[in-house]
Amino acid sequence: MWLDMRANRIGFALAGALILSACTPSAPELMHLRSTTNGPDEFAILPPKALELPADLTSLPAPTPGASNLTDQHPMDDAIVALGGTPRTAAGGLPASDSALFAYASRFGISVDIRSLLAAEDLEFRRRNDGKLLERVFAVNVYFKAYAKQSLDQQAELERWRQAGVHTPSAPPALKGE
Repeated sequence: MWLDMRANRIGFALAGALILSACTPSAPELMHLRSTTNGPDEFAILPPKALELPADLTSLPAPTPGASNLTDQHPMDDAIVALGGTPRTAAGGLPASDSALFAYASRFGISVDIRSLLAAEDLEFRRRNDGKLLERVFAVNVYFKAYAKQSLDQQAELERWRQAGVHTPSAPPALKGE
């Protein structure tokens, strides 16, 4: 009889643990639109550039505490160079050589408050596509459902470009069964 009671207690404990484990959220917190955690910002992580030995060691700048290194990434400058421009000067202004590039990029007008405007429009869109009552109560991730109509079918688009004869070197090769 003592063994039966002990087996029942263990069975109830295991059943309780199983029930409680089913209540854990399945979606990662970073994908939840209402996440209030101070989790990592995956876009802030920049790997350093590769180390290189300069041809002349006297050309290296003097070490300055708190200053940037030669191996530090500068994504904004890299994007400007990729678009054919010149990185901003130390003074911070727009280089004169890039005035034509800036004029062409802003030919349809610019909005100085574009970030706040897009944030407000996105907030309104997410409010309209907020999910059902139980999804909101149990904090179910509705991100993918809210933006489903705006998502791109990557494989279909890749196949469309391949059918058009466009070389896609960075895409994975086509599967043999397709």
